[in-house]
Amino acid sequence: MRSKRYFLTAAFSFLSLCSFAQKPLSPDQLEKLNSVLQIINYAYVDTINQNKLIEHAIVGMLDQLDPHSVYISKEEVREMNEPLEGNFEGIGIQFNILRDTITVVATIPGGPSEKLGIMAGDKIVQIEGQNVAGISIKNNDVVKKLRGNKGTKVTVGIKRHGDSKLLDYTITRDKIPIFSVDASYMAAPGIGYIKLNRFAQTTMDEFKTALKKVKEKGAKDLILDLSDNGGGYLNTAIDLADEFLEDRKLIVYTQGVYSPKQMSFATGRGDFEKGRLIILINENSASASEIVAGAVQDWDRGIVIGRRSFGKGLVQKPFSLPDGSMMRLTTAKYYTPIGRNIQKPYTKGSEEYYKDIYNRFKHGELVTQDSISFPDSLKFYTANKRLVFGGGGIMPDVFIPLDTLKLNEYHTNLLRKGTMNKFSFDYVNSKRKSLLSGYPTVDAYKKNFKVDKKLMDDLLALAEKDGVKMDEKQFGVSKSLIESEIKALIARDLFNNEAFYEVFNESNPIYLSAIDALKDNSLFKKLKINSY
Repeated sequence: MRSKRYFLTAAFSFLSLCSFAQKPLSPDQLEKLNSVLQIINYAYVDTINQNKLIEHAIVGMLDQLDPHSVYISKEEVREMNEPLEGNFEGIGIQFNILRDTITVVATIPGGPSEKLGIMAGDKIVQIEGQNVAGISIKNNDVVKKLRGNKGTKVTVGIKRHGDSKLLDYTITRDKIPIFSVDASYMAAPGIGYIKLNRFAQTTMDEFKTALKKVKEKGAKDLILDLSDNGGGYLNTAIDLADEFLEDRKLIVYTQGVYSPKQMSFATGRGDFEKGRLIILINENSASASEIVAGAVQDWDRGIVIGRRSFGKGLVQKPFSLPDGSMMRLTTAKYYTPIGRNIQKPYTKGSEEYYKDIYNRFKHGELVTQDSISFPDSLKFYTANKRLVFGGGGIMPDVFIPLDTLKLNEYHTNLLRKGTMNKFSFDYVNSKRKSLLSGYPTVDAYKKNFKVDKKLMDDLLALAEKDGVKMDEKQFGVSKSLIESEIKALIARDLFNNEAFYEVFNESNPIYLSAIDALKDNSLFKKLKINSY
């Protein structure tokens, strides 16, 4: 067992890292911490675990800084980059432990949790009927409970903002796809579409392949979909922005009180420096997504369509600690070319910080753009003198409201119970041969497949068996959304994941707005967008 001196050394090393360029810790401060640990060690009523005590102290200190400065135990270090680097089998979520509760940060596109309708901000409070909230659960414990072999099941109880009841989900584990490009296809003659879900090690290779594919099919204009893209590597964001901007244009710069200003510029090697560009974002587009959207917006290189992005403008640097653990410490902020820092406020603590999206929904911002206002200090002007904003995400050039009426409890229950996924899988499994005979291509399926009354009745019958009680009023409101989703899910099971987006985007208002803008060039002229 390691000695007390070892853990004191680890604690002091941590404190030294946190204050290496600030006012040094005084002898009195070091003596005070040492005295507290010695008193606990020699006088506390029960036997203590010194390692855990030190770790809790570190977590507590970081919690006073910002929501993205985090401690990572030795056991967790090996696993922390998996969503960006490899493949694994599990339920397909990214999570943080906030206030001793497992909180979903994002669902991994194409994974089983996303398919069931689990959402960012959901709190997992039970796993297999056992309470996992308020018990000091560790990241590696969560991983052990939620990961498992493909085909095995795990039941979780979820607390969701705005819902008084505990929501039970039975999730079938699967191979979690770690691909950056979800879809790339021709949205319309001359218009290519690429859906990007993360900024990882393989992203640029995947993007270049996708771009080449749509160019070979005649794409002159491009829709880059960064909605629900939570970010990833900063360098990948810089490389992607470089694809669109001309040589020597500033993409982003980072700077902190003790981190010198570092600027990143575009080169002349971009594969889409000419042609009209539209970027799609929403409230879940964060970090690296905001770097790309911000650079494109600042230089008037393209149009940004959707809803205000998440608002993460902080840069974390890893620091190794003596026992093999590490921390990610925020060392700098990043700024768009015209000097915008889009980091949203975090002074009210981590829990309130991650409730921000729910608060936007509650206050009506996702429905009406007028519900948010920015002070003059956050107003900036682009290269062509257009007004844009900082300090809380990227505001799109074209706002598209969320259709909240269709997102009711009946629709949520269909997703939560996995009814639509089960139905689409069984439907395709039983009719695959005849479906492929009638709809040999995705285009043929999009044009000719109809969600008829019998199919819908069969779906609703399965819903009843799954315990989803019919609500005629709510069903009537969400019927068109359910029809779009089930048609897209059947396409996914019949063809591939890309087919899901090809079909579902036909009813996606953000996507349709982009198509309209590219078919009618007036918006590009009005906004003075440089399509070169």
